[in-house]
Amino acid sequence: MSEALLVQEAGAAVAAAPASGARLFWRRLRAQRAATAAAVVVLLLVLVALAAPLLTALAGQDPNTYHPDLVDSAAGGVPIGPFGGISTEHWLGVEPQTGRDLFARIVHGARVSLGVAVVATVLQIVIGLVVGLAAALGSRWVDQVLSRITDINVALPIMVIALALLAIVPETFPRPVLIALVIGGINWAGTSKIVRAQALALKSLDFVSAARLSGRGKWSIARRELLPALAAPVITYAALMFPTNIVVEAALSFLGVGIKPPTPSWGQMLTEADTWYQAAPTYLLLPAGLLFVTVLALTVLGEGVRTALDPRAASRLRIGTGRGEARKAGAAKRGTATRPAKAAHAEKPAEPVAHADGRPEEDRG
Repeated sequence: MSEALLVQEAGAAVAAAPASGARLFWRRLRAQRAATAAAVVVLLLVLVALAAPLLTALAGQDPNTYHPDLVDSAAGGVPIGPFGGISTEHWLGVEPQTGRDLFARIVHGARVSLGVAVVATVLQIVIGLVVGLAAALGSRWVDQVLSRITDINVALPIMVIALALLAIVPETFPRPVLIALVIGGINWAGTSKIVRAQALALKSLDFVSAARLSGRGKWSIARRELLPALAAPVITYAALMFPTNIVVEAALSFLGVGIKPPTPSWGQMLTEADTWYQAAPTYLLLPAGLLFVTVLALTVLGEGVRTALDPRAASRLRIGTGRGEARKAGAAKRGTATRPAKAAHAEKPAEPVAHADGRPEEDRG
C-alpha cells in the first residue's frame, strides 16, 4: 500500500513539474499578442530578405537594370503611369530617372539593412561581453581602467565618429561590412555596463563561490556559471539594440556616407527619394514605410522578449489591457474587502448590559 502511494505521489509530482526554461519562455512570449504579431512580421521580413534573388527572378526583374523607356525624360525622369509606374511587370513601380524596378531594389535593400544590423548587433554583444566580464572578474585596477574606457565610449558622439571613419576608409572596402564594423565597434558600451553589473551581482552568490572554492579559474567560472545566467539580460538588450542599428544604418546612408549606389539600401533609397516626394511619392513612402514597420515590429518583439525572460517586470506596452479589465479588478478587490466586514458584523456576539450597580445582567441574582 505504501509503495502504491509513493508511486502515485511520484506520478503527480512529475505531472506537476514546471516546464523547462525554453518552453516556459515560448509560452510567455506566445501569451503576448502584440509580441506574437511582431514576431510574424519580423519572420516575414527575414524570409523576404533571404529569398530576394528568388523573388526578383519570379518577377522577372533585376535591381540594377535600367529601363529608360519607363520614365518621362521631358518631365525630368518621372515614372510613366499611375502610382510610380505600377504594372503587372513592375509590381511596385519603377525608380525615377533610371527606371529600375522598385520591388527588386526594396527586397534586396532589406538584405543589406537587416544584414548590417545583425552583424553590428553580434559584434556589440561579443565586445560588451568580453569587456564587461573582464571588468567584473579582473582586479580593481583592471576594473577601473575598463570602466573609464566604457564611460568615454558612452560619451562619444556615435554619429560623428561613424561619419569620420566612413569618410576616410577607401571606397574599395565593402561598404556594408564597413558600416557593420563601425556601428558594432563603437556602440558596445551599453552591453558592457549591463554585463559588468550583472556579473558583480552574481559573483556573491553561492554557486559561484562553490565553483571558486573547487579550484576553477576565472574564465572557466565565467563560461560555465556566469554566461548562462547572463543570457536573459543580454538577449533582451540585443533585441532592443537591433532596431536601433537599422536606424543608424539608414541614417548613415541618408547622410551619404553609408551604402553606395548601385547597391540598394532603404536608407540610400530615402536619400535619393528626397527630391522626388512630390513627383513620385511612392518612391519615398515605400522604403520609409517598410523601415517604420520593421523598427516598430522589432521594438515590440524586443519588449515581449524582455517581459517573457523577466515576468516580474511589468510590460511597458499595455496592449490588450483595457478599462474593462481594470473595472473587473477593482470590483473583485471591493468584493473581497466588504465580505469579511459583513461576516464579522454578523458573527459579533452581543455585549452584556450593565445596570446601575455596575454588574452585568448575567451576574445579578
